[in-house]
Amino acid sequence: MSPISNGQDRQLTVGIDIGSANITCAVGSVIPDSNRVKLLGIGLTPSRGFRKGSIIHRNQLIEQLEKALLEAETMANTKVNNAILSVTGDHIRCLNTQAAVALNRNRTNGFPGDRTIIETDIDQVLNLAQAISLPPDRDILHTLPQEYLVDTLQEISNPVGLTGRRLEGRVHLVTAAASAMKNLVECVEELGIKVDGLVFQPLASATATLKDDEMQLGVTLVEIGASTTNIAVYHGGAVRHSAVLPIGAASLTNDIAVMLQISIEEAENIKIKYASAKASLSSPKLEFDLPAENSELSRSISEHELSRYVEARMQEIFQLVINEISRADIKESLTYGMVLTGGGAQLRNISVLAGDLLDMRIRIGTPNYIDGTADVADLPIHATAMGLMLWPIRADDYTQSSHISIKTFFQKLIQPIKDFF
Repeated sequence: MSPISNGQDRQLTVGIDIGSANITCAVGSVIPDSNRVKLLGIGLTPSRGFRKGSIIHRNQLIEQLEKALLEAETMANTKVNNAILSVTGDHIRCLNTQAAVALNRNRTNGFPGDRTIIETDIDQVLNLAQAISLPPDRDILHTLPQEYLVDTLQEISNPVGLTGRRLEGRVHLVTAAASAMKNLVECVEELGIKVDGLVFQPLASATATLKDDEMQLGVTLVEIGASTTNIAVYHGGAVRHSAVLPIGAASLTNDIAVMLQISIEEAENIKIKYASAKASLSSPKLEFDLPAENSELSRSISEHELSRYVEARMQEIFQLVINEISRADIKESLTYGMVLTGGGAQLRNISVLAGDLLDMRIRIGTPNYIDGTADVADLPIHATAMGLMLWPIRADDYTQSSHISIKTFFQKLIQPIKDFF
């Protein structure tokens, strides 16, 4: 999938990250002869009509999408015609599978009996790996090669040119509900934007934040959104496990609202200003006043007491993350530990709590490979949007097989959906 030329000798690349809390639109131009993008504009608006990866009010979502697009277009001084979207939700399912082909057969494009591996052999293995039984309203979003085996040789990243009798491929598949993707695409196309592809959120975040060494030696990308937490475990340069947890930073806000009997908006402001993921690092002496109606008596609470409730909820989330990491079944340790992204990663002292609970290296992931006005997007909450913008030029280096591109997937997806409806 190539970036789009806007007719002004610039190749634009646009990412739209639709979350439960915010909608972010990032517009950039590809820097020639590099794997970097110059950020031209970014739009951020509160999200409405969207929760846990599903549309709950179409018109509200379209209205907020239009605002984010307009803000990004105004800042970039350009018109957006094409975009790549993020996707997540409890409809996402991920699994590892494998397939193999024999190499001792005649070829039309080679010598009879030639056992040298060529690109079409890899295509055949990946296509066979995708041949799994899926419900009618479900399709494969990503086919992510993990490694290849040629006879007894293992852990091969690119077998082209090698010879053998048998080629096996091990892959990670990400599947999603076709109807959920169709609804999302139609909302964006309502605004005159052609959708070039869909990308699973943690893969987009990883594209912007992870380094090659991290993915090779082992790391877990944890994107803490408002209503979901997305996980991708990397080792050996490939995704070994991924998952969506139906809980996110909004659960902290809800806890605060219920505990203090205040509105969601007030609870969110208090969380941002005073909450700490590690209660022991907050002051029991520092108190702040709570919002009160005219007839109510004034109330106050300490940072420490507030943070005790926040820490308890974050411990629950990290325990669920630990459970998912164990399902990756990686025998070696994850050398680089964990990288936290998303709006929830901006919670004060979250890396300290994660380090104590998981006993591994923790860092906050901020977008890389971005030039221009990158400082406006240098926050973990923007990691997915920046990754979507980088996807056309960096995805082949990170997650997406060049043999089965997002664009190819999208063309395959749309026709069955049209036939279905």
